[in-house]
Amino acid sequence: MTHRRLSLGKTGEDLAVRHLQALGYRVLARNFRCALGEIDVIAREGDYLVFVEIKTRRGGPMGEAKAAVDERKQRRISRVALRYLKERGQTEMRSRFDVVAVVVEGDRHRIELVRDAFEAIF
Repeated sequence: MTHRRLSLGKTGEDLAVRHLQALGYRVLARNFRCALGEIDVIAREGDYLVFVEIKTRRGGPMGEAKAAVDERKQRRISRVALRYLKERGQTEMRSRFDVVAVVVEGDRHRIELVRDAFEAIF
């Protein structure tokens, strides 16, 4: 992965986290990794534990970033989320999957949050 792409991803993630925090999310973990994959952000919002996938694109339509969370990606995120819940004995906790799409255009950006973007797939 190129430095430019990594930098864009980090910028998008930082923007998304600030956006989530402004909406009242309490970030518990960033870039949670295990053998099954990675979840960008794990946060609490009210009674929910929220697993957040962040997709960042340089320019273009917002839908392109959201569409990048396809069924294969949803399955991987679901499995990592289940691992996280099991490791912490929180399998009974209410949880959901949100997607944050970030489009960066020069020094400007657009952010869209999709709450409860998909159901767990195993």
